[in-house]
Amino acid sequence: MKKVLLIIFPLFLSGFLFSQKKTPAKKPRVIPKFNYHEEFKKISDEIFLHGTAYDNLGELTKGIGPRFSATPGYSKATEWAEKKLREAGAENIWKQEVKVPIWIRGKESLQIKTSNGDWKSIKMLSFGNSEGTKGKDLIGDILLVKDVQELVNLRVADAKDKIIFVNYPIDPTVISTVDSYMIAAKSKLISASVIGQKGAKALIIRSLTTASDDIPHAKQVYYEPEDKARIPAMTIGVRSADELESLLKKTTVKAKINMSAESKGETINHNIIGEIPGKKDSKVIVLGAQLDSWDFAEGAHDDGTGVVQCLEVLRTFKALGYDNNHTIRVVLYANSENGGMGRETYAMSVKKKEEKHILALGTDSGGYSPRGFSLDMSPQRRKLIFEWKNYFLPYGIYDFDQTYAIQDIAPLKKLDIPLAEMVVDTQRYFDYHHSEKDTFDKVNKRELLLGAVAMSQFVFMIDKNW
Repeated sequence: MKKVLLIIFPLFLSGFLFSQKKTPAKKPRVIPKFNYHEEFKKISDEIFLHGTAYDNLGELTKGIGPRFSATPGYSKATEWAEKKLREAGAENIWKQEVKVPIWIRGKESLQIKTSNGDWKSIKMLSFGNSEGTKGKDLIGDILLVKDVQELVNLRVADAKDKIIFVNYPIDPTVISTVDSYMIAAKSKLISASVIGQKGAKALIIRSLTTASDDIPHAKQVYYEPEDKARIPAMTIGVRSADELESLLKKTTVKAKINMSAESKGETINHNIIGEIPGKKDSKVIVLGAQLDSWDFAEGAHDDGTGVVQCLEVLRTFKALGYDNNHTIRVVLYANSENGGMGRETYAMSVKKKEEKHILALGTDSGGYSPRGFSLDMSPQRRKLIFEWKNYFLPYGIYDFDQTYAIQDIAPLKKLDIPLAEMVVDTQRYFDYHHSEKDTFDKVNKRELLLGAVAMSQFVFMIDKNW
């Protein structure tokens, strides 16, 4: 009996102990604890030591040059962008079809003369998408209009068959040049439709620039559907504008305009998109910049700098081996300068696919020294970002108080996506904006890279905390 118990008891005991053995508990998910000051320094060091943004900008502006929608230059830019996204480490790259207008500037000229003088040529630029004169001379007396009240009071009988000249400068007393530009740009004074409805047959405006030279700066025309006559519109430099006003105060002045500008329907261009998929989920942090430029300009500050800074964010995340929680996507938009169809197409695609975007970050104010981020989002979201200020301060980033968003990411606001724009020092931006002077040599390498640093740090914080 003892022998039997000696055999059974150990078996019973082992069974009892086995039955009491617990299933190993799952290890809790480890949430990385970041020293954000150290991570910010890693990002800064990587970009200043190994950044490719400046060299990429040289390739885009000098190697390709002007890249207006519906031109061979834009097609070359898309091929270049695909290559650069691949080099930056994007894992998914694709082209998104965009319908864009075909507008050809052609030959253009503006001459003026007084009753006892000879024709004098003035440098000018047609508004983008403007109607031309079909290559024929359009001649008429010039009528000066200086403010909105003058325009409101202007009778059709006075404006009929006149060439209206608007000498309306950007307000130099407004410290934010972006604000002063937008005030002028939205004025009815420089609307070809409003002027045309008064009976005028052409519009000439003073360029919207902070410069004091005689270089014209381009603008886009918007015609209303009800316009019976779509009148030609053009811009001249500020010196010519002031000289013309002075002349008009003394005598009658005629203008002779000849523009072969014309629209030829539509064609297909592409938004170029690349991304690094998220390791945690497929929610998207999108960075946007316009790939096109005006047909006569390298488009260095507008917006070549934004393009290469977006590429640099992807390259930096890859170089530092960051495992991004969310998908980080770059969208390089088509047709920003004369239509905006690239941004509208992307927003429609996001809506149709029901893609979850947690933030859209844009940059379209030039490659100048970064100062902060404008936050167009809910107060709760803004408060979260305000708490990060001390991490950014050592890099000169302090302005988080503004609340506007640039045009290329603006359509995403309709989808309740939080928007942010990098804020830079824009005091020189409108000296070059939309002009032949917007060239590679106007960009400072260190300022450009510092902007890429700020954007990368901002995206890092969004990715790790939202």
